[in-house]
Amino acid sequence: MATSSTSAERPVSAAPGSSSAPPAGTARHPRRAAARLGLPVLLVLVAVVTVTPFAVMVLVAFAPAGGQTLPGALDVTRATLANFTDVLENADITRWAVNSLIYSLVSVLLILLFSSMAGYAFAKKRFPGREILFWSFLATLMVPFQATLIPYYILVSELGGVDTYWGLIVPTLANSQAVFLMRQFIVQLPDELFEAAKIDGASEWRIYTTVVLPLIRPVLATLGVFVFLWHWNDFLWPLVIGQSEEMRTLTVGLATLEGENVAINQIMAGATITVIPCLLVFGLLQRYLTDSIATSGLKS
Repeated sequence: MATSSTSAERPVSAAPGSSSAPPAGTARHPRRAAARLGLPVLLVLVAVVTVTPFAVMVLVAFAPAGGQTLPGALDVTRATLANFTDVLENADITRWAVNSLIYSLVSVLLILLFSSMAGYAFAKKRFPGREILFWSFLATLMVPFQATLIPYYILVSELGGVDTYWGLIVPTLANSQAVFLMRQFIVQLPDELFEAAKIDGASEWRIYTTVVLPLIRPVLATLGVFVFLWHWNDFLWPLVIGQSEEMRTLTVGLATLEGENVAINQIMAGATITVIPCLLVFGLLQRYLTDSIATSGLKS
């Protein structure tokens, strides 16, 4: 018994000529480490490429007047606010900013209202031709805006909408992307909520205001940010409709400054001013953006 136990505990020696190989997972560790390091490096490179134009814009905006650009603008010790004061005094930036705010904010409110109502109808209502109507409306995404620009202008011009706020805003309200996003979010909401509201005797408008709207606040905020950025940075349609200087938006106004031989430093100062509202909107609604991503896959 002692002999057998001793032999059982004795380690088995390796066969002659055999080499001790490292564990199978040891060779994979460098590859995994490289893969984990590669994604952050790629993200940093993308961030640098994205942020660099904005950084150059700000540097040139604060550079001394006289058309100074890179590399002279890199000397931050000579930064000045003279370009901002000059562009605010010489150009009608305030009027253009008001036009852009009216165009963007009113469009956001109306598009959110109409798209949420349409999305609720397409997601939870049953009526003849619903699918055909939805996909026909969605097919308009494949038509470029440039192809409909002339018919839009002729129609708005015949109705007297040139150089007016309603002519600037109304043609942009039928947003198929917004309707599609709303429909895809509302279709995930549990049907039991709507059935319970109907049993309690709630009307369609009450269901929309007390059930649908509170549940879609994250996607409303997300869509609101996108719509605001689309309209704030829009150039072609405001250029066509706003033919007078009083109806110019910021994007159109800054483009006209370049044609008036205004110094590049002042133009970059005006462009920097246009970025501030976008940053404020994104900062205020950032929490709702993350909530929308977190709840996008929830179902009953």
